[in-house]
Amino acid sequence: MNTILLNKNTKIWLNYTVAIIISLLLWYNIYTQIQQQWCSNSGGQLIYNLNSFWLYLALVLMPVNILLETLKWQVLAGSAYPISFSNALSSFLSGLALSILSPNRIAEYPGRILYLKQKNTLQLISASVLGMASQILAFALFGSLACTYFWFHNPGLIHKILWPISLAITVLSGWFYFSFERCLPGLQRIAWVRKFNLYAQLMRRFSSKRLFNILFISMLRFLVFTAQFLILLQWMNVNITLGNAFFSATLFFGIMAIIPSVAITELAERGQVSLFLFHHFSSNSLGILGATFSLWLLNLIIPAFAGSLLILKSRWLR
Repeated sequence: MNTILLNKNTKIWLNYTVAIIISLLLWYNIYTQIQQQWCSNSGGQLIYNLNSFWLYLALVLMPVNILLETLKWQVLAGSAYPISFSNALSSFLSGLALSILSPNRIAEYPGRILYLKQKNTLQLISASVLGMASQILAFALFGSLACTYFWFHNPGLIHKILWPISLAITVLSGWFYFSFERCLPGLQRIAWVRKFNLYAQLMRRFSSKRLFNILFISMLRFLVFTAQFLILLQWMNVNITLGNAFFSATLFFGIMAIIPSVAITELAERGQVSLFLFHHFSSNSLGILGATFSLWLLNLIIPAFAGSLLILKSRWLR
């Protein structure tokens, strides 16, 4: 038993050590790019020429983003039991607070369910799966559009490879989202899966119209935080054409959704990925990073802080 515990602790420390090394390397690379721009005498000019209007506009979109996700969660959780908008909002913010402590924020939906403290947990888990599937499908749809755009405007081997991959992911995601119930008969043959028969009960409650409505909300939310990103790029004086900026942002969100990350490396990964994608169109490294970190602050850290206050006020710790 002690040996097993020792091995587990060793793996944990090893994972953290690797994460710290990766984070330091990413931050060093980011630092060198910022230093190069600063030495070119463009960094100081950027800081003193920011238009606050764009920042205020991005701030206005922050509650819109939260509103859309809360509405979607209210519809999803409402399949298990009636839920008010305020409870859905508190549940969403609490899940977001817990998500920043987990790899790729996988604890977000479990955190939402824990906050609600309901007995019909399996139905809420099912609703969570459906919600994640709708957001993945939204990412895949826009990702396919981005790959198609860059294939025609910037033809290259990498785009020819990415386009069929993105299309395949979109088809599979769409099939899973709209046809999950059809998989149940085969899954029910597996003994330990039979207890999740509530999936079938849940999925029958969602008509095709409602599934499209949930997907529409997911796509609308995607457009909102993409618009925020473009606005913040404008605020930081990153001059890119609208098409290149929009589809680069689309690829950014898709990449961040699939690459492994933990809290200690996520911000550095975001910075590195944004530099990789946007540096083809602008040499303003400082502006790209400023927009990326501002978006992270607006859509994750500030709402997560509000969620942490809700957790402290709840009975979780009592």
